[in-house]
Amino acid sequence: MASVREYLRSKGRKEKRERIINYKERIRGHKLTIFYRGVLVAALVAATVLMAIVSWQNREYEEGVVISSIPVPKVEGSAYLALGNNILTYSKDGANCMDSRGIVLWNQTYEMQNPMVDINGSVVAIGDYNGRTIYIMDTEGSRGEVTTNLPIRKFRVSANGIVAVILDDARITRINLYDSKGNELVESETTMDKSGYPVDISISPNGELLAISYLYVDSGKMKTSIAFHNFGEVGQNLSADRFVSGYDYQGNVVPFIRFMNSNTAFAVSDDRIMFFSGSEKPLSAQENLLNEEVQSIFYTEKYVGLVFLNTENDGKYRLDIYDGTGRLINRKSFDMEYTDIVFDEDEYIIFSSTEYSINNMHGVERFSGKFEETVYLLTPTKKRNRFLVMTQDAMKVMEMK
Repeated sequence: MASVREYLRSKGRKEKRERIINYKERIRGHKLTIFYRGVLVAALVAATVLMAIVSWQNREYEEGVVISSIPVPKVEGSAYLALGNNILTYSKDGANCMDSRGIVLWNQTYEMQNPMVDINGSVVAIGDYNGRTIYIMDTEGSRGEVTTNLPIRKFRVSANGIVAVILDDARITRINLYDSKGNELVESETTMDKSGYPVDISISPNGELLAISYLYVDSGKMKTSIAFHNFGEVGQNLSADRFVSGYDYQGNVVPFIRFMNSNTAFAVSDDRIMFFSGSEKPLSAQENLLNEEVQSIFYTEKYVGLVFLNTENDGKYRLDIYDGTGRLINRKSFDMEYTDIVFDEDEYIIFSSTEYSINNMHGVERFSGKFEETVYLLTPTKKRNRFLVMTQDAMKVMEMK
């Protein structure tokens, strides 16, 4: 009798354990069902958002509509450039900066024969070829000026107002760095016998890296040397000139070198485009050979665009676009006698004084149209589908719909 009761109790305990296990399994199964449903919903939402983004990026505009116009008469001999989200107007007699409402933020007067302008972000430097003064401004006003004792040949400004200047000193060429207040930070000199003539320079946005393209003739043979100097903490433990890396290109002229950002630089020669990577010691990252002569160069912190005469039959010009790694990501043929090519995030605008074309990096032309009057500048605004347009008589905001 006792064994029967023990058997029944054991059987009851077993059935209870099985009920608990089954209950836990049902809870686990319910949780897994909720989890998988959540993952599915999240995936569907992500796919929907992605499809919406791709659809928006590839959506073709139907028209460009002027939604506002502010009278801004263009002064004869003046030119327009984008300065951050504002408009820089400059001439031989001075410069000013306007916001998108046409309000003048500052004026800078000067007298120059051949004004040179360099912009880095929201900072601009203006100086005269063969002059002695460089004015440094940002969107809020004057930061200061640099005065030299030697003729200015070329200069570049960083996003924090440091200026690298090539100065002519008879048989010696000097390359100096100044802060925006005119204080000399670095003084160096070079000769044709020592390292060659500096044909171009560039300074990184943070002002720490300097890139110099030297043209050198050795035993009747021409070569270009690209040198990188670090004036940040890393360069303090190096030689006096802060040299950190360099590359030679036999038989080549490299007349163009620029920093895209503080980590990436590129250079263009007569037969190739070279990319360099590194925020402390730039190293050669990629080279692409070019079979045609480069007509124009455009760049931002993300992209480089080279324009060639087209050898095919589908347009007079061809635009090749590279990303910062040196990868060719887009190619566009067009016939427009372009004034400028402007990159805005992941799209670009080709425009002339009479027409324009808006394209994205996926190869889709989103719009192509003509202006109703002569246009001197077209530049993106903070809103993706709006552009500032400078004409002979007005500053206009054009919205793409």
